[in-house]
Amino acid sequence: MTDHTPFQQNIIKKYYKNLDVISVQRLGELATELFLSTGKKRINCWKRAEAAMIKLNIPQSRIEHILASDDPTLLARLVQEIGHK
Repeated sequence: MTDHTPFQQNIIKKYYKNLDVISVQRLGELATELFLSTGKKRINCWKRAEAAMIKLNIPQSRIEHILASDDPTLLARLVQEIGHK
């Protein structure tokens, strides 16, 4: 594997430094998609939302509650809550 240039190293550092912000933003986008989707697309959105919540270290009990409710409003509230921290 080749070494990264200093420019590339800087981009990689910034990405990982802001990964939590990026994850919260992506979770918000998934909440929006869930309001608009149905069928298989909705199921896939929930799977991606679950993975994002796990990455953000959301307690498993809360993740299960949000997934069981199948309510994008709860996901949107979570995004708003963690976005204000």
